[in-house]
Amino acid sequence: MTETPRAALTHEDGVLLRHGTPFRMLSGAVHYFRIHPDQWEDRLRRLAAMGANTVDTYVPWNFHERAEGDVDFTGWRDVERFIRLAGDVGLDVFVRPSPYICAEWSNGGIPSWLSARTRALRTSDPVFLAAVDAWYDALVPRLAPLQAAHGGPITAVQIENEYGSFGSDHDYLVHLRDGLRARGMVELLTTADGTTADMVRNGSVDGAMGSFTFGTGVALAEKLRKPGDALLCAELWGGWFDHWGEQHHVRSAASMIGTVEELLAAGGSVSLYMAHGGTNFGLWAGANHDGALQPTVTSYDSDAPIGEDGSLNAKFHALRAAFAPFHAGDLPPVPEAPRRQAAATAALTPIGTLLDVVRAVPAARTAPMPLSFEELGAEDGLVAYEAEVSYEPGAVLSVDVLHDRAVVFLDGERLGVLERDGERSLVLPADGGSGLLTLVVESQGRVNYGTHTGERKGILDGVRIGRRFAHGWTHRVLPLDAPVGAGADAVAPAAADGLGVAVFDVADPADAWLAFPGSANALVWLNGFLLGRYRAVGPQVTLYAPAPLWRTGRNEIRVLDTDALGSAVEIREEPDFGPVEEFIGS
Repeated sequence: MTETPRAALTHEDGVLLRHGTPFRMLSGAVHYFRIHPDQWEDRLRRLAAMGANTVDTYVPWNFHERAEGDVDFTGWRDVERFIRLAGDVGLDVFVRPSPYICAEWSNGGIPSWLSARTRALRTSDPVFLAAVDAWYDALVPRLAPLQAAHGGPITAVQIENEYGSFGSDHDYLVHLRDGLRARGMVELLTTADGTTADMVRNGSVDGAMGSFTFGTGVALAEKLRKPGDALLCAELWGGWFDHWGEQHHVRSAASMIGTVEELLAAGGSVSLYMAHGGTNFGLWAGANHDGALQPTVTSYDSDAPIGEDGSLNAKFHALRAAFAPFHAGDLPPVPEAPRRQAAATAALTPIGTLLDVVRAVPAARTAPMPLSFEELGAEDGLVAYEAEVSYEPGAVLSVDVLHDRAVVFLDGERLGVLERDGERSLVLPADGGSGLLTLVVESQGRVNYGTHTGERKGILDGVRIGRRFAHGWTHRVLPLDAPVGAGADAVAPAAADGLGVAVFDVADPADAWLAFPGSANALVWLNGFLLGRYRAVGPQVTLYAPAPLWRTGRNEIRVLDTDALGSAVEIREEPDFGPVEEFIGS
């Protein structure tokens, strides 16, 4: 008879045990999907030097299955390699798989093709569960052999994420729990919720140890934990994320370490969120919705102990001192500071207007009414909608449901910008007539938390001219790789918007911080890799460009700005996250 594998982590009478011995999880969140794979080991070693004995990471479903049935675990998506690296460094792994992760990540990690199919997300809806089961069939067999019970580093697995603040479908949680167990997960199962009785009640399920998420709230967690459960804060918010148009959120080292020490003094375990935040490369940054859309910035630095480029700050040293007494031997030495490129400036040469870029993309589909991003198979980014229209003098163009922003052109002339939470109509030229109407629609980030998670993007309820709908639409989906458009040698005159190229000659590639003076609302590529978004509204001023993306010799930066293309790109030696405010998440 084959012996059933035994979990490394258990809990008894409120005490967390590792192989039967009292144990403290000293963890920090480090997300492989927010770090260039060539830097995974460096960031994990910095975490170990901070005194952590565990790393926790989410697994974002939509990062691995961008198109239904096409599941990718290679390269940047090789989660197994990341987990093995953690074990090689000497860290346990607390894995927090999908279906939902929040994490300020696009759509909370749920694929847009699935949220387009059903609105009953995070429930026992058969359509949703069938997709979850197919995903678990692909993912869990890769994780199961990496458990501590089989000699690997995984010691804990979280079921869902903060479900008690979203819903009350207990059958859904049971399905996830049973699905993990049936596919071979034997290690400690956990749930994670905020510090209210309602959240704990609706987010809990038998067979999983409850844990908490908070900035401060040790005493509340002690009162709310279930009998027998060990005290674990699965997310202790040592910093916070930022939205475009707000200030950069920071939390002082003294404030953070005060809560950590209170938790440790109460006999608890901790996972710091984030220990190293990394970057929302590409268009993976999510958004919140609190009366209006709040898109998240490209940086996920989160004022973490280990900075976006691996730099170490006062929080790192405070945690190292607090965690050291829980180790039998000396901690690993503190790593050296990362190298950075010297300051430099390159001209940003315009090579095409926004419409040049749009018109170079083949038409995807035609339809009587505008199609959503989901109907077009577009995850995010930009979609151009075009139709021949006629209009009377003084006619008003209206888009009642716009997700999220549209630049409007008529026969190539820019008329203005429409906004989801702002002006959604404009007056067409006074003399009346006809022409080609173009709306270049931008998704500014899919909502990752709350009831707006899973909403669609694009033009959702038609375009009206006066009282009537405009019909007969052609759609062009701009690709997410390096933008197409006018050729690199076809210099165009300076324009309000458009595509520009800057070139840097680099002798010794290293990390860099890029700034875009004069640009307004841009997507930025380095050597064909989409770094993310830049917006002049801030707070983020510089984008992180990690060393592995640079080449010895010529490096090309492309900037596609929908509003105002600047004249230069700068390499700066220090990051600029914008004006700060002290903030503790709640």
